[in-house]
Amino acid sequence: MTKGRLEAFSDGVLAIIITIMVLEIKVPHGADFTALKPLVPVALSYILSFVYVGIYWNNHHMMLSTIDRISGGIMWANSHLLFWLSLTPFATGWMGENHFAPATLAMYGLVLLMCSIAYWILQRLVIQANGPDCVLAYAVGRDVKGKLSPGLYSLGIAASFWHPWVAGAFYVGVALMWLAPDRRIERAMIKRH
Repeated sequence: MTKGRLEAFSDGVLAIIITIMVLEIKVPHGADFTALKPLVPVALSYILSFVYVGIYWNNHHMMLSTIDRISGGIMWANSHLLFWLSLTPFATGWMGENHFAPATLAMYGLVLLMCSIAYWILQRLVIQANGPDCVLAYAVGRDVKGKLSPGLYSLGIAASFWHPWVAGAFYVGVALMWLAPDRRIERAMIKRH
């Protein structure tokens, strides 16, 4: 398989994930703005999840732009990541429909945690297949954000049962941490060329 096919498949899956999420927002039956009030939790969970899927799409694209070789392990690791990302609409809908109830927040955090682990596995396999001197290995370096994220998701999962808004703050905080464009790969590519 070529890198282009892997990217195209991943882009298609991510586009479907976003489409499913937006279709979960039901049109209210009222014709005034008060009819939108019950949709606020659903809209907030959609916005957060859209940001997360966008972050994964962006970072996935940047990661694949650095590589020359695709292995069978990379293909399976990519599918593993897409599996967990495909659960985002379910977790998003459940959380929004139930107004951020503790179990729904914990499930959302679990999906985020598993996405971060799956991405880390994919990243490791890409480095392994392309060598320790590849652009990605140089760019990732110590990967502080990548190591910090699973811990913050775990704290969010635990906080879900203690205070739901604290859990939400962890999830939003990680998203904000990754929302700022990660220039490590761009800088590494410039230094290599």
